[in-house]
Amino acid sequence: MTDEDNGDGLAQQLRRREAYRDAYTEESDPISVERHMWQAATFRHLTHLVPGETILEIGAGKGSFTEALLKVSKGRNPITAVRFNDDGEFTATGNGADNVTVVSGSDFPAAVGSRKFDYVVLHNMLDRETVTFLMSNVYDLLKPSGRVVCAESNPWNPVFAIRQKFRKWRKAPLPQTLVNRLELYELISDIGFVRIFARFNDFVYAPLPKALMWVFRNTTIVLENMPLVQNLAGRILIQAQKPPRDAMKTPASLCSHGELNGRISVVIPCHNEEMNVGPLVDGLLSYYGDYIHEIVLVDDNSTDGTQDVIRETSERVAVPVKLVARTPPNGVGYAIKEGLQVATGDYILSMDCDFQDLLPELEDMFDAIAEGADVAVGSRFSRHSVLINYPFGKIIANRMYHLCFNILFREARRDLTNNLKLMRRELAERLDLREGWFAVNAEVGLQLALMDGPVLREVPISWINRTFDQGQSSFKVLASGGGYARVLVRLFRQLNMGSQRIRPDIEPPGKASGT
Repeated sequence: MTDEDNGDGLAQQLRRREAYRDAYTEESDPISVERHMWQAATFRHLTHLVPGETILEIGAGKGSFTEALLKVSKGRNPITAVRFNDDGEFTATGNGADNVTVVSGSDFPAAVGSRKFDYVVLHNMLDRETVTFLMSNVYDLLKPSGRVVCAESNPWNPVFAIRQKFRKWRKAPLPQTLVNRLELYELISDIGFVRIFARFNDFVYAPLPKALMWVFRNTTIVLENMPLVQNLAGRILIQAQKPPRDAMKTPASLCSHGELNGRISVVIPCHNEEMNVGPLVDGLLSYYGDYIHEIVLVDDNSTDGTQDVIRETSERVAVPVKLVARTPPNGVGYAIKEGLQVATGDYILSMDCDFQDLLPELEDMFDAIAEGADVAVGSRFSRHSVLINYPFGKIIANRMYHLCFNILFREARRDLTNNLKLMRRELAERLDLREGWFAVNAEVGLQLALMDGPVLREVPISWINRTFDQGQSSFKVLASGGGYARVLVRLFRQLNMGSQRIRPDIEPPGKASGT
């Protein structure tokens, strides 16, 4: 805006928008602190934040969301918080508070200066009067390949729609004129952003009482991914990237626990993963090189150049990379079992080959082990987890399976059935693995949860379904369902036939030779 009056009008609108949001949060949201932590954790998972990356928050207001960002980033990321209301003062507290710079938004964006940021985050600041101005400036303030994350109110939320109609009927002023998801997507695309997604998010909103809010908090991931019903969510979650598309993160060590140095074996099953092996190994060494004792890559009868890539990788990196070349029959279960048998580290990290994007989040699993857990499991369905493009059928199957497990075994587990687990090696040696395909993930997780003694922690992670450049997963719900059912029935019978939760007399599996 070049016209002075229009500029003043826009500044007033931004102040009103920020003030209304903060007032609503304080007066009408009984779980505002938890919600801000949830939103901040979502930002961290979406961006796979690493230390040193810079964050610009536009519309910081009274600073409650800024504090949540500071906490989830562990105080390791410089945060610039732009406030449009100058009433009162906001001073960050806690670890890394000196990394927070509070800036007046009265002359935004000039107050930010010539700085560029890795990430820009907004929450409940976009409406028809402000969206074009803010998003255009966000584009300019981002570094090349930088990303913006917005959590905005959804005008298709029925409670909001009813309130707006009631205000119009009373001829009362409207505090906000929201933009719907399709309009946001088109506008952001026109500005020049790429890799845009806009999805419905958060079914925990008034007039639900606080007690029911916690119930809905546990089911919101299901509702967010349910066709048609998802349109009624309270928010729209938007992520977009400034070109260029491809950019490497700056290498950053996430090793903060010296007691884990040189003690981690990483076991990775591979089937036609030639495009993923190299980036995954490089990422592991970039973030966790001090921890890693060895990387065990189990080639499950690939028909592409996976074995050649593994050999090339083993020659160029300093950490031992073991190739375990399987013979038929194929099966990810057989591959994981052989990999666990070959591993020699004190701890074993089992993971899939297409996890390179979420590597920074594994830090929380290592933290859990350092804090005393014997097993850390990456959970897709914890309260701070994020699911993107995850098939709804898989969500329902997963939820029903864990419901059955929790009822049969009187447990309270959220997600034990994915291949992202960090465990003591002696626990891996106690596993009795019989499934040849994906049900092995249930075998490992359920057996670890049912062992007497070990402490198992579920750690929230993001889960973004494979993109076109990562190949295609061969997992199918119907084809794999029988194996998962067998695991559940077999463990239930075992539990009821003996006095131990998991038999202590299971012989540790023999060691297979790798090449």
